[in-house]
Amino acid sequence: MQAITDLIMYFHKGGLVMWPLLACSITVIAIAIERFIYYKGADSGAAFAASYCATVRGRDIAAATEMARKADGACAQLLADAVDNSDSREEVSAFLESRAGIFMATLRDKLDYLGIIVTMSPLLGLLGTIVGMIGAFSIFNVQEGAPLAITGGIGEALIATATGLCVAIMSLCAHSYFAHRMDNMITDLEQCCSALLEAKTRSARS
Repeated sequence: MQAITDLIMYFHKGGLVMWPLLACSITVIAIAIERFIYYKGADSGAAFAASYCATVRGRDIAAATEMARKADGACAQLLADAVDNSDSREEVSAFLESRAGIFMATLRDKLDYLGIIVTMSPLLGLLGTIVGMIGAFSIFNVQEGAPLAITGGIGEALIATATGLCVAIMSLCAHSYFAHRMDNMITDLEQCCSALLEAKTRSARS
């Protein structure tokens, strides 16, 4: 309980800039939760990608497609739909290119906001500190014992900078994590698409 009371006290001491920083932190948490749930449902997994590629390269497209139908994730569904809705290699290639572009766009959705918050939060914290220091140094004009008051005022002003850095670090960690997961999913999808198109090319030649 004391920790919560201290947290509220520091929040008020940080000044008005603490409110937009609070909004940024809530936004980061909300995006992180939403993206985690989405990525968990969209990711078919590296194991599926490896198994699918091995099956397709073994020239058993039907078995690979059945595997994709039974697997979870957007990548598997996309591969199954590509075979079900297209016949020739050109049609499969066009279908994969179109759907893969949409899939990658949905993966990147909202990650830009995390990047903006990484940059903006320290700037907001610095702004709050500068405003607080202006108020602290103005004490020189109103009372004696100013050095002690200024020291306390600067200490309170630095709360905004510390908060801004904490929010930026939290946002950077979330952005890096989801960017890494997105790269892995795109790599798996590219490998599967390449294997499928190669198999279609061999099938057309035989």
